[in-house]
Amino acid sequence: DVITSISRAEQSQITVTFRLEKDADSAAADVRDRVSRVRAKLPKSVDEPVIAKVEADANPIIWLSFSSPTRSALEVSDIANRVVKPRLQVLPGAADVRINGERKYAMRVWIDRDRLAAYGLTPADVESAIGQQNVELPAGRVESQQREFTVTARTDLNRPEEFGAIIVKQVRGYPVRLRDVGRVEVDAASVRSSVRFNGESAVAIGVIRQATANPLTLAEAVRESVPVLNAELASEGVQVNVSYDSTVFIDRSIEAVFKTIMEAIILVAVVIFFFLHSARASVIPLVTIPVSLIGTFTLMLIAGFSINTLTLLALVLAIGLVVDDAIVVLENIFRHIEEGMKPVEAAVQGIREIGFAVIAMTLTLAAVYAPVSFTTGRVGRLFVEFALTLAGAVIVSGFVALTLSPMMCSRLLRHEERRGPITSAIERFLDRLSENYRRLLEWTLRRGLLIGGVFTAVAVLSGVLFVNMKQELSPIEDRGVIFTVISGPDGASLEYTENYARRIESIGKTLPEVDRVFVVAGNPTVDQAVAFLRTVDWSERDRKTVEMIRQIQPQMASIPGVLAFPNAPPSLGQSIRDRPVSFVVTSSDSYDAMGRTVGLIVADVMKNPNFLGVDTDLRLNKPELSITVNRERAADMGVSVEAIGRAIETMMGGRQVTRFKRAGDQYDVIVQVEADARNTPDDINKIFVRNQANQMVPLSSLVRVQETIGPRQLNHFGQRRSITISANLAPGYTQGEALKLLEESAAKHLTAGYATDLSGSMREFVRASGSLGITFVLALLFIYLVLAAQFESFKDPVMIMLTVPLSMLGALAALQATGGTLNVYSQIGLITLVGLITKHGILIVEFTNQLREQGREMRDAVVEAAVLRLRPILMTTGAMVLGAVPLALARGAGAESRSQIGWVIVGGMTLGTLLTLFVLPSVVLFFDRLRSRRSHALGHA
Repeated sequence: DVITSISRAEQSQITVTFRLEKDADSAAADVRDRVSRVRAKLPKSVDEPVIAKVEADANPIIWLSFSSPTRSALEVSDIANRVVKPRLQVLPGAADVRINGERKYAMRVWIDRDRLAAYGLTPADVESAIGQQNVELPAGRVESQQREFTVTARTDLNRPEEFGAIIVKQVRGYPVRLRDVGRVEVDAASVRSSVRFNGESAVAIGVIRQATANPLTLAEAVRESVPVLNAELASEGVQVNVSYDSTVFIDRSIEAVFKTIMEAIILVAVVIFFFLHSARASVIPLVTIPVSLIGTFTLMLIAGFSINTLTLLALVLAIGLVVDDAIVVLENIFRHIEEGMKPVEAAVQGIREIGFAVIAMTLTLAAVYAPVSFTTGRVGRLFVEFALTLAGAVIVSGFVALTLSPMMCSRLLRHEERRGPITSAIERFLDRLSENYRRLLEWTLRRGLLIGGVFTAVAVLSGVLFVNMKQELSPIEDRGVIFTVISGPDGASLEYTENYARRIESIGKTLPEVDRVFVVAGNPTVDQAVAFLRTVDWSERDRKTVEMIRQIQPQMASIPGVLAFPNAPPSLGQSIRDRPVSFVVTSSDSYDAMGRTVGLIVADVMKNPNFLGVDTDLRLNKPELSITVNRERAADMGVSVEAIGRAIETMMGGRQVTRFKRAGDQYDVIVQVEADARNTPDDINKIFVRNQANQMVPLSSLVRVQETIGPRQLNHFGQRRSITISANLAPGYTQGEALKLLEESAAKHLTAGYATDLSGSMREFVRASGSLGITFVLALLFIYLVLAAQFESFKDPVMIMLTVPLSMLGALAALQATGGTLNVYSQIGLITLVGLITKHGILIVEFTNQLREQGREMRDAVVEAAVLRLRPILMTTGAMVLGAVPLALARGAGAESRSQIGWVIVGGMTLGTLLTLFVLPSVVLFFDRLRSRRSHALGHA
């Protein structure tokens, strides 16, 4: 799909992102093959390239924090690494375990630069002495006729005093030991990151799941280990806490969906009882719910699908869908029984009349979801299970409606002569409704131009609303956490970042809903940090996280010295660092020139207050020390460039010389100058090296040290130099609006040789919008082909599908009124709506055709068909709308996404049904007149 790279000092990372259809194992093999071809071209001193296969969502799903009031961070880190990490690595479903704030033991040899020079020694002498005297060699064995001894030679060193006793060199007959030119201690190998949990220093362990593992099961296993670990580590003075758990949102959202399913079932039952006013009759369609769901679960098991948020969301929609076919069958059989026919005869006659329409409706709705399964990209892959689950539920319900429902009707339904007062009142209301509908329908059929105008106006309004709807990848969900990224200035130290991270921590604590604050400084570099502000459970608070973000964003933005921006984590599995805006500019120009050009776009963006925390990944002001070797003077004085380089590396950066053992594990031995001797650029000049004449030469006579600035990192995108503009968006401002502004600014400022691209969620947004648009068109095409095959007509499917724009207006208006957007969830809802609304058209057109075959005149046939189908249409609409109401009014985890689909169904079905009942009969008459005129014209010809 795309190749990107990030090159920093001493490290370069190349990321190859493949399309989802590419097999990951074969892709990794291809990459290894390509890397091996160019390995010989790399410098010999470069470490062997590491090739790792990483899943798109390979981030820890749960973090544990380890803290202690009595132990140092080094000790706590060692306990976490030796005791806890191996346990978590073997948990079922765990792919890897990551440690933040880690302090690894090391034997630190701190060199006193002045004393080293006074003895006439160099860093190379120290390294050589340690390497020669700290060795571990096999000594063999001693064999005799009766016994055998394994010989072990203790040649390695393990304690600081042992290393301090190493003789570096004999100087004028006096042994100079390591302790004479420095000090030795066991300390941390490096301090490049730190962790704080609820205001206390800690070490954090994150567990990454395998691609096929159930995150809920893995997280539960990790949580169950916490009490055990606390009991075991109590004697060590270490306390373990769950600092962040991303699966809480998944668990709560699944609970909410199950609750929604139960609410939908109750509401559907109320609708059925209202229209049929019979407990016996109501049982029949309600039985199809568990039967269809069990059948759907069976299909999911066969297909290898899991029970997740999206498949459960499909089942919520299925509650209203699966009863539709049963309601249509039941109502037709019920009508015949009410007219005096015996139950068995009514069941046979009813299914004979309605069977074709049920098959057509089932295949139509299933056909809607067929194109979704071919949607490309990450978002498309996510919704495949949703689409196929819903399609499976519809097919199972259609089969149940054609088999189980007629049988139950013949056994349970009876003609009731006497009705109660409530039942009689409902029946009278429905009868009056049918008569009023008949009169109003006959009135509208005489005013074809009015109906044509209404249809045109609805279609135009739908188009205008669609074009002007805000667009984004997915709505901002309340996932129970606020994720804050902190970026310090280039060259900032870890201490600098930690100080500002504490200020972010204190701002987070001002939110009464926040109960846990988890901060990681030095991730991924020492000038950056991330903070997780975890809120209490959804049931324990009134405000959403987006409201909290709106409160603290100005406070964080006003902090001088750092760039801090709170954000809600993305909802479709992207990285938590992924920002809503990721606009890439590529060119072959120099980075300086690119920076000036991109700066013009950034200036335009920053004029818009809806862009928050605007930043680029090009920083050209990182402070550096540039060392230039005077090669001629070095050659004259008998000093090699290699000796100069190694001395600087050892003294300033630290050099790993050998290893030592501690508690059964091996750790590094690192040689480095004392910290107070590497604070200023002039400290480099004070390092001494030995020349060939055995004389000590200061680097001040061999090198020139200059303070300069350079890039923090250099980026490539698609093998071209790149700069990425990233930003957060104010609530209510969408990715579609942001992208439009960026593209307009880029068109104004970019010259020949420049190009633009997208990354992250913005790339997914554009790809999903395009693929779902194609899916919508394909859904219409599939429905047309299915209906054409069913009705053996090209005209009838056209009439039926004219109901689609009638429903779009209600769906888009409902979205607009509730603050919704066009996103993957609402677009899936629109695709679902296409199949739902065409079911009404199928009922009216099919019944009209049956009456026409019986010799009825077209106008009478269409009126009679519409009136007879009014009750099942209202029943199915009521069941679908009320079944979707719990979605539309959802609260809690993941409610924002569910409500978008719910409002699409509620608005689209309500207005679409109302308009269909009057517009479709007029369309049928209009097409009949066209046919008559054509036949008349051919007759005269």
